[in-house]
Amino acid sequence: MDDKDQVELIEKARQGDRQSLERLAEEARVRLRGYVLRLTMDDDLAGDIVQESILEMFKIFGKLKRTENFWPWLYRIAFNKVRSHYGYKWRHKTVSLSHEDCHIKAEDSHDGLAELVAAEWKQIVVKSMRQLQPRHRAVLAMRCYDQMKYSEIAKTMGCSEFGVRALFYRAKKTLAAKLAANGLGRGSLLAGLILFGKMTATSEAAVAGISISPATLKVGALAVAAGIAASKTVIVSLSAAAVVAVGGTVALSPDEGKLPVAAKQCLAKTPDISPAARNGVDGILECWHFFPQGADGPVMTRGIRVDNQGATLYCQWLQNDQANYHFDNRKNTLFINNYNLWAKNLSVWRLPTDSVQMSDFLSQMESGSDAGTECVVSKELGLLAIATTGADEGNGLTQVVQHRNLLSEDYFQFDWPVGVRVVDNRDDMHERGWTYFLIKGEIADQQVRGSGRIPFLYAASQQYYPWLRLDTGETVLVDAGDGRLFKGFSQPWMGLHTIDTVRRDAAERYVSFETKYKQSEAKAEVVLTCAGGKLAYTIDMEADLIDKITFLSEADEVTGRLQFTYLQDIEGVGDEFAEPGVGEYGNLYEEAGMLWLVQLAEGALGK
Repeated sequence: MDDKDQVELIEKARQGDRQSLERLAEEARVRLRGYVLRLTMDDDLAGDIVQESILEMFKIFGKLKRTENFWPWLYRIAFNKVRSHYGYKWRHKTVSLSHEDCHIKAEDSHDGLAELVAAEWKQIVVKSMRQLQPRHRAVLAMRCYDQMKYSEIAKTMGCSEFGVRALFYRAKKTLAAKLAANGLGRGSLLAGLILFGKMTATSEAAVAGISISPATLKVGALAVAAGIAASKTVIVSLSAAAVVAVGGTVALSPDEGKLPVAAKQCLAKTPDISPAARNGVDGILECWHFFPQGADGPVMTRGIRVDNQGATLYCQWLQNDQANYHFDNRKNTLFINNYNLWAKNLSVWRLPTDSVQMSDFLSQMESGSDAGTECVVSKELGLLAIATTGADEGNGLTQVVQHRNLLSEDYFQFDWPVGVRVVDNRDDMHERGWTYFLIKGEIADQQVRGSGRIPFLYAASQQYYPWLRLDTGETVLVDAGDGRLFKGFSQPWMGLHTIDTVRRDAAERYVSFETKYKQSEAKAEVVLTCAGGKLAYTIDMEADLIDKITFLSEADEVTGRLQFTYLQDIEGVGDEFAEPGVGEYGNLYEEAGMLWLVQLAEGALGK
């Protein structure tokens, strides 16, 4: 059926012609069969997904707006069903290698093909394809066999065209490496792709039609740079990309001297990682900081470790909107933890958006700690700053990017090695992503009680926003449902460890602090010295939360304390966890920052 006949058939089906809709379903079934088979490499699973996709097509066919969008629309239905089937494995794991034999039934092969290639070739190609992540097979299938444009693939996968190009580049490189590791030469990529296409074709005509041109495999220079930056074998300086615009992404090189005056500034040094997270490998560290809501909002980070010879590149940690991951390359194990990272030497974690005043104050608090240079200044959403620390050329900003949807982009993610072991160390509340907490204590001889809700992750904070309520039984001290009174409290959804958020909140108000770490208890103590007294925080480093806050006089006499309890199980909670509205202290954050706790200690709140 040619394109003109297909358009006519789709149009008749849209107008309600039942016979045309059934013919279209049969045409779609044949076309989807090869596509889904290449993504799943399982004949039975492919049949099930194709059937589910056709049923979905029947169900929502009336929602198709334009005839020419039918095939991309249908491919997206099938793609989403494949992605839903793989779930967590879609991004983080490959298909189990205990099933190396491809589950493609013999009847899908063609007699002529067996005469063209040796069985060993086919086994190598199948094994190599199975070792790819499903999303890599997906982008290869859509680009190489279905001849889809990058823009069409982007619509199907729900990401940007630039992200698709970077993913396609990495998929090609990974497949080429697998083919070579399994016994084929370095130049076997194109031949391997063609062979796989013929093996998974669903008809003799489809076999004859498999052809891949070198132009199909091209992705563009900037996508190559992004793909290399996320590969495991090469390091590249993205500043070489200079000033480039691709779609909604703008990459700026400070070396070009073309940045606005406010942004012509460099990145503070990235501190060493905590003992629990560090793997002992020295070398270059490339750290990515992404601020989806702008410089004052939450931060997502990705750290890439390179050895001193530049030969090994891997993602050491990733803290995104969903979880905190750390990869131990010696154990080939990926750990999912309760806590955000903290510095090995207990220095305050610096961000590229820190003001000069903030950096100077922190340097005064930490003798021998130098923030380095000025910061990146940006009011835009979606700021990404990439810095390299430990390279021969010194420390500094590599690239500044503005991108509104970076968290959904593949080049911000990372392909950990095939066969990596995953260890999830999270407790119930961290795995859930949020919890309720209770506060009990006394201040200035008054009993204080409170409750609240705290999200641990940026994604959870969108639905389970933070709130806080404090009272003395007779007087409401705090009743705020917008989370602004968490200055001076744990704020894990913001992307930094509690030990850092407490000290950074203090630095914003030029409140001095001291830090001690009790390794045997996995707890830290941070003492803030304010006008008229002190605040002593006891912080659980593994849970990434405040255990208690002790209020002290200038003579170190205890004048009050607040004890925090966090609920692992939230089933059947009572009225004390009813969400408040925005209370009368809604503007306190702007006025006092974390100093509202000082006002609390002085009895100034609620009066």
